[in-house]
Amino acid sequence: MSTVADRKTHAQINELTEQAKICSEPFQRLLDEVGRVIVGQSKLMHRMLIGLLGNGHLLIEGVPGLAKTTAVATLAKGIDTGFQRLQFTPDLLPADLLGTLVYRPQDQKFVVQKGPIFSNLILADEINRAPAKVQSALLEAMQERQVTIGSETFPLDDPFLVMATQNPVEQEGTYPLPEAQMDRFMLKVVVEYPNRGEELEILSRMSKTQNSLDINAVTSPREITRARGLVDEIYVDGKVQEYIVDMVMATRKPSDYGLPIDELIEYGASPRATINLTLAGKVNAFLHGRGYVIPQDIKDMALDVLRHRVVVSYEAEAEDKTSDDIVRAIVDQIPVP
Repeated sequence: MSTVADRKTHAQINELTEQAKICSEPFQRLLDEVGRVIVGQSKLMHRMLIGLLGNGHLLIEGVPGLAKTTAVATLAKGIDTGFQRLQFTPDLLPADLLGTLVYRPQDQKFVVQKGPIFSNLILADEINRAPAKVQSALLEAMQERQVTIGSETFPLDDPFLVMATQNPVEQEGTYPLPEAQMDRFMLKVVVEYPNRGEELEILSRMSKTQNSLDINAVTSPREITRARGLVDEIYVDGKVQEYIVDMVMATRKPSDYGLPIDELIEYGASPRATINLTLAGKVNAFLHGRGYVIPQDIKDMALDVLRHRVVVSYEAEAEDKTSDDIVRAIVDQIPVP
């Protein structure tokens, strides 16, 4: 009986793999198209697709000048969908983001004026420059996928993806995101400097007085919705599920997994991390044309899913240990199934 069930499972997995190869092709073309404009940020572009197809949001951290804003704008053009760039500043109000009620004297009534958040791809530039009230308004919309203005509630467009950037260098005049709000982001991507070859390519392409983001739209919201349906069907074996849970549990009680670093961790990752790590692994498998998740998918995504969910203690700061160091130690320690 089990042999028949196994055969059926293998047949289903093979069919999913064939579908994944076909459905992921437009997104590979999207990466190629965006690569015509963006140099040396392949990891960032890949993670943006993970968020897009995993129906999650991204927090992108990097010093100025690393093409974070350009990458998001280029991705939006490649998808042929709505895009809004919101520059967060200390004087920004929630109504500037969500919308408000406007009085019409001729009708003697209030009407809803929707804000810029009613789009598909939202770039929240320098999110940590806006006060907590504005950050909360954005994060509520991210979580609930809806906005309430006055007495009316409006669903947000689908797909809806927020990509927020923050600058880790300047802290004066900023409002750091609390840990509970950071947890709303599926991934936190740290953008690194390009290497020497990439820097030369950037010099060759961009050292002009005028640069164009002229790329072709190679996919659509309909294909995104279709791909998400297939991502939901990607097979995750029971052993891989246990691997995911062990990795997240190790951020809470690392000593249970042979890591004597309990005193370095103030808080571990929440159950939302387990869900997001699984989803990120599924999308990674999909983008590689597989109908099943392998442990390497989880290892590849672990740092971006967990780094902002592990809060280090004062002892860790005294030893100059970061959440990245702790997550890497956990990934190296948990045995691969």
